[in-house]
Amino acid sequence: MNAVQSVAEQPQNITAVHAEVAALKEQVAQLKAQLDWFKRQLFGERSEKRLLIDPTIQGNLLAGLGGEVIATPAPAEKQKISYERRKPRAPGTVNEQGLRFDGTVPVETIYLGPSPELANVPEDHQSLISEKISYRLAQRPGSYVILKYVRQVIKRLDTDEIITAPAAANVLDKSIADVSFLAGMLVDKFVYHLPLYRQHQRIKQSGIELSRTTLTHLASRAIDLLTPIYTAQFEHIRASRVLTMDETPIKAGRKKKGKLRQAYFWPIYGEADEIAFSYSSSRASRQVREVLGDNFKGTLISDGYEAYEHYARRHPERLSNILSVISVIP
Repeated sequence: MNAVQSVAEQPQNITAVHAEVAALKEQVAQLKAQLDWFKRQLFGERSEKRLLIDPTIQGNLLAGLGGEVIATPAPAEKQKISYERRKPRAPGTVNEQGLRFDGTVPVETIYLGPSPELANVPEDHQSLISEKISYRLAQRPGSYVILKYVRQVIKRLDTDEIITAPAAANVLDKSIADVSFLAGMLVDKFVYHLPLYRQHQRIKQSGIELSRTTLTHLASRAIDLLTPIYTAQFEHIRASRVLTMDETPIKAGRKKKGKLRQAYFWPIYGEADEIAFSYSSSRASRQVREVLGDNFKGTLISDGYEAYEHYARRHPERLSNILSVISVIP
């Protein structure tokens, strides 16, 4: 009886085993999927590391750890909303030179008087028909400001002649830059060592659109204005009876990729507490002659560089005029 009963129960045991094996296979598959996901988070591409965990995997993981499976909420209904908005305006060109700025830039308006040609014309013979407006970029301590010039355009009623007040004088003709801006730009660059590209960034952050090419061009033109002053000061320094001279190495100009050329400044200091810098691409002794000129007579104070002694030996006719060459060892 026991044997017959055992044979009858075998199909039921086999079915239970198959069900258990199937459940284990399903669990192994789930664990393998979880393991693959964790591997992708640790060792996968950067874009894969940003993947969010699958809610079904997360629920199975919690179930495997004995936690409570939280049902995934149904996605909220989406509502499509359409609207129109005005296209943002780009900063407008305010004059023919292309000076552009936004509303955050302060503007100072300067009203210019009528043209001198109208000084002797009675007011009842004049009729204001329009105004001409031009802009210049100016600088104030720590900020930028736009100077707005308003010029009256007058029509003479007796002659129908159109007369416009002359534009305000400027150091650079037909330029968008005021003299205050040019002076501030050169002081920032050569006194405070602020390169033009950094000044360009500061100008842009102030709300003013100005190309770096324009900034470089303005710096070049402003330097040309100072050339006569530099020349006159240099000649006045070389007229001193006692001069101090030295050479200072600098890096200027690209020699090859990743390397700059070696150049030198030759500062010369005079009796009137004036100093001028002469630029040269070499440290040759001929630079001493070029800096001192042909008419120097007096005492030269320098360091022990042989170029100064070489200058004295090469010009014996001037030796009596060079009272002494003093070597100052720092």
